Amino acid sequence: MKAWLMHRDRDFDLAADLPPQADDLALDLDLAVLFDAMSLGDRFLRDVAMKAVLSSLTDGKAILYRQEILRDSLEHPDVVRELYSLTVETIQGHKRVQDSFFFARSPESVLARSINVLEFLTGQLRTLHVVAETRGASFRSDGFKRLFAMLRSELDDAYFEAVREHLGQLRFPSGVFMSAQLGQGCKGDRYVLHRALDGRRAGWLGRVFGVGKPEYSFEIADRDESGHQALAELRGRGVHMVANALAQSTDHILSFFAMLRGELGFYVGCLNLHETCTRKGEPTCIPVPMAMGSGVLATRGLYDACLALRVEGRAVGNDLAGDGRMLVVITGANQGGKSTFLRSVGLAFLMMQCGMFVAAEAFSAALCDGVYTHFKRPEDAALQSGKLDEELRRMSEIANLVKPEAVVLFNESFSSTNEREGSEIARQIVQALLDVHVRVLLVTHLFELADGFCSQATDIALFLRAERLADGRRTFRLLEGAPLPTSHGEDLYRRIFEAQ
Repeated sequence: MKAWLMHRDRDFDLAADLPPQADDLALDLDLAVLFDAMSLGDRFLRDVAMKAVLSSLTDGKAILYRQEILRDSLEHPDVVRELYSLTVETIQGHKRVQDSFFFARSPESVLARSINVLEFLTGQLRTLHVVAETRGASFRSDGFKRLFAMLRSELDDAYFEAVREHLGQLRFPSGVFMSAQLGQGCKGDRYVLHRALDGRRAGWLGRVFGVGKPEYSFEIADRDESGHQALAELRGRGVHMVANALAQSTDHILSFFAMLRGELGFYVGCLNLHETCTRKGEPTCIPVPMAMGSGVLATRGLYDACLALRVEGRAVGNDLAGDGRMLVVITGANQGGKSTFLRSVGLAFLMMQCGMFVAAEAFSAALCDGVYTHFKRPEDAALQSGKLDEELRRMSEIANLVKPEAVVLFNESFSSTNEREGSEIARQIVQALLDVHVRVLLVTHLFELADGFCSQATDIALFLRAERLADGRRTFRLLEGAPLPTSHGEDLYRRIFEAQ
């Protein structure tokens, strides 16, 4: 049995490695806040959220497949949560049953444990079947429809009756029936366990007259401990293969519940985040992924979901009409929302390409082959290298990983040196990325850098500027506008020192 709620044709691999840039993305985009909101303190859900968000899909059809399942989840959150809770109860219940046979070592003890576990798992499977029968018809996504169809067809009444009958036989109410052959040295060999004979298999002559094959028997005295031990060993040889086969069956069913838990866990995390955003009145949308290389980038009301989760009020959203613009340069007043906007774009790409909703009123973008961040970092406290050396080292790591159609986000990069040197370093790097068709979003206070790109009057560049009102107040909105030679640092000076 397969869940296949994360991929159309394969399981969700929770053990897969994260991409090399995962740590930088988590730090620069403040993803810990997002993962906490999705998990609500559940460590397993946090691991699932981290794995899914950071492992971006690049196939549009695969993203749409998840989006359909997400829509079903948003329309039927109670059913999805019920299914997830059932998987958690199953895994925890299995552990309790296993622990009750902690000292089971003999084949018969292993068999008894496996019977009890399988009886418990069968009950959980029956509950799954009931949910599929009673609630499955209202789901419309291919993923959920296939899952519920499988639960209805494979877990029908005939299946549960067959399991019940087999488990009843494996308790050996009529004793253990097995055969063996004499091996080398007249030792027993080729032990085979047989189905217990009953009156239906003896034939009518046997039932009426007791006619059948001759039987030979012997009895072991009550005090013959060695004899009883030898008999127990014989029984153990007979049930050994059956015990192993039954244990494998329980492992197979348990692995299905474990996989279902992981795949449902992603959508439960989405539900948790969506409910939090909805309570705050923040908009969300199902994004429109476009073909890689199409150059599409358009959004309305885009905001930083992680910032919105940390502050009491609502976050300010921004619009962006960046279709065909492979370079977006963002300048303007200090503390005007530039870095926040940059994080919102990076977060939107990650959320879209893992099949989630996006923190915006509308969002559409060309799929990218990875998101990379190069943000300004604090000074190295260990003084192992200069700040510029540290920035260049991280840029070298990105250069070794980045591919065409990727997205690279620069936040005040190369400002650790003088403006002329920093501008020239950044210009050459950005131009090299553009030459291989990498989309670049750049927040900078280097006027020489921003003005240099603006003076080229290229149609692939878009220039945004943080809005500043006449009295110095920031609206945290970004408007199209050419870069200015000032970041209005005097506004901060007056606010800090003149207020004292």
